[in-house]
Amino acid sequence: MEPTTYPVQFSVDYPERTLDRGTTFFRIIVAIPILILLAAVDGSAGTWSSSAGQTTTVAFGTGGILVFGPALMILFRNKYPRWWFDWNLELQRFISRVFIFVALMDDRYPSTDEHQSVHLDYAYPDVPRDLTRWKPLVKWFLAIPHYIVLIILGIGAWVAIVIAWFAILFTGRYPRGLFNYVEGVQRWSTRVFAYAFLMVTDTYPPFRLEP
Repeated sequence: MEPTTYPVQFSVDYPERTLDRGTTFFRIIVAIPILILLAAVDGSAGTWSSSAGQTTTVAFGTGGILVFGPALMILFRNKYPRWWFDWNLELQRFISRVFIFVALMDDRYPSTDEHQSVHLDYAYPDVPRDLTRWKPLVKWFLAIPHYIVLIILGIGAWVAIVIAWFAILFTGRYPRGLFNYVEGVQRWSTRVFAYAFLMVTDTYPPFRLEP
């Protein structure tokens, strides 16, 4: 039997070309500007201490993924504001493009608006029909088994990225097996995040790397 299609779909186009060895070698340095830009829209803050011992929190960016607001709206108003949904989806797409670039899966610089090689989509939920009002209170807890598995898979993914770094430098290609594994881990993580925190579906995420 083929697996049932999960409501949250994520995939990355495999680069059927020779990847840029130069930007691959210096990927972390090359990625710094887009990481700073991501921090500016993903909601970052820092602390500054004066010589007098006073500590001030400084906001470097605004925005970020909206979690608490949609949860309250689903719980008390039985609705999910469309512009909140659109913001979360587009920001998650942007985050995914940056991750894919850092993970060496695409040598094109991440766009702030074009989808490029990353395909992430999920349908806008009809809250009264598709979502259970009380579930935002427990989804984060129900997803605990996924967190444990993803920690292990995530370690494996970063090992795969390091191996792919050497492979690209010597061959110009990202080994297909490693690519599929890193893509699968990101797909799994994206589905869990969309279920537990974005609350766009009540369907429990599958324990699998495949679509």
